[in-house]
Amino acid sequence: MQQRFFALIFTSLFVGSANAAHTAIEPPARTAVTLFEFSGTPDEPTWNAVNDGVMGGVSRGGAKLIDGSLHFRGVLSLENNGGFSSIRSGGPTRDLSAAEAIMLRVKGDGRTYRLQLASNAEFRRSRISYQAEFPTKRGEWTEVTVPLATLVPQFRGQKLSGPTLNRTRIEEIGLSLSDGNPGAFALEVDWIRAK
Repeated sequence: MQQRFFALIFTSLFVGSANAAHTAIEPPARTAVTLFEFSGTPDEPTWNAVNDGVMGGVSRGGAKLIDGSLHFRGVLSLENNGGFSSIRSGGPTRDLSAAEAIMLRVKGDGRTYRLQLASNAEFRRSRISYQAEFPTKRGEWTEVTVPLATLVPQFRGQKLSGPTLNRTRIEEIGLSLSDGNPGAFALEVDWIRAK
């Protein structure tokens, strides 16, 4: 009887310590931080268009807030060596050092768009853009995740070997299209979050 009593106590202690050890090694759940929800409030950053007209192209594109979402629309043209359209946010500098990815809820046209982040890094006295592609499904809302580790530094379409993105000083967040396919495009964004 006494031996069975000690066996029960030992088993309880072993199971309890195993559960505690299991709990201790689980990483804490990451909380998503909303960067843009497109509510139209006065303090929300504006979005500015930068198209290939800056280098002689004739693509058109821009952003509008419609019914609580951001609409990025236009027409891509390859004429005059063009072929890109982009929108970029103004607003406060953000510290995303605790984040591992940017998440977006989007409804697209089946084309592949790009997420762009910029810090204070420069190349030839101009801002470097850190970019990664994300897919869309025509006419369907999807949630896409872009790991920050996949962002590649670029300058005017040219990939650079560095520097790495300064996540503590994100000065600009943007979206672009440069898939080499001329024609109309449309991307709707419900929200953008960091996680």
